[in-house]
Amino acid sequence: MFVNRYIEKPVLKDLKEKMVFIGGPRQAGKTSLAKHFLKNSQQDLKKWYMNWDALIDREQIMKETFPTGQGLLVLDEIHKYSDWRRVVKGLYDKRGEELYILVTGSARLDYYRRGGDSLQGRYHYYHLFPFTLSELRGAPFTTLKDLFKYGGFPEPFLKASEKESRRWSREYRFHMVREDLRDLEQVQNIDAIEKMVYRLPELVGSPLSLNALREDLQVSHQSVSRWMTMLENLYMTFRIYPFGAPKIRAVKKEAKHYHMDWNLIEDEGSRFENMVACHLLKWCYFIQDTQGFNMELRYFRDVDKREVDFVIIKDRKP
Repeated sequence: MFVNRYIEKPVLKDLKEKMVFIGGPRQAGKTSLAKHFLKNSQQDLKKWYMNWDALIDREQIMKETFPTGQGLLVLDEIHKYSDWRRVVKGLYDKRGEELYILVTGSARLDYYRRGGDSLQGRYHYYHLFPFTLSELRGAPFTTLKDLFKYGGFPEPFLKASEKESRRWSREYRFHMVREDLRDLEQVQNIDAIEKMVYRLPELVGSPLSLNALREDLQVSHQSVSRWMTMLENLYMTFRIYPFGAPKIRAVKKEAKHYHMDWNLIEDEGSRFENMVACHLLKWCYFIQDTQGFNMELRYFRDVDKREVDFVIIKDRKP
């Protein structure tokens, strides 16, 4: 079952002008959306959809053998290739007049730029996140309860089974650490990272002390800081930072963190806060991607521990 996604129309519009990159969490619906575009344009999926994780497609990409003729070309997970930016740049510069190029990946494509070649001015970047209330049809209260219960990722949400949601979350977390992380990062202490990943859901909603986490895991502060950044680059977690004007007695140090899969969080209050954070972050990125404003999601907490859970910043103004 395909659910129309919120970035569909602006992506199709921008594809007529430049390449489009879509980044976002694994299994958030990027591949389904790309295949939906190809089916609507009546193109052969086997020819025009190329996935780095498929051995045949990987060989073709490395040889730079792409379909001839005009059409939409989808390059999925190509960021895992060390030379991907050079390949995409050359393809666009040579055939940009006849190809609509869509690049998708389950990581920050603006971060994994291993090849070093500049793509400046050649693409628009979009974020695709899991389902949120405004994107889904039906009675709002019922849909909100379902989102809270099953999470926002398409597969567990559409199955509408708490048992399947738990199984999906467990498998998702395992594959993210044991497969995706190893594909993109040079990591050695994978067991410690996995231990941190299992510990983090218990800390949602409060300022995250990396020093306390370091002591808990018995590793260096530098390691914990690097591991948190890795998880963010894979869209597994995200952090929001304190907001405070100079005249306000605000706490300005520790960030709070949240998970894209809020089903990992057992405490219902923390899970609801996490779900709201995901809704707001998705909206911020949509405004940023489609309208060009600089958007940030932050929180406010003063030295007397009075707190506003979320503050949206637009062009540096709340």
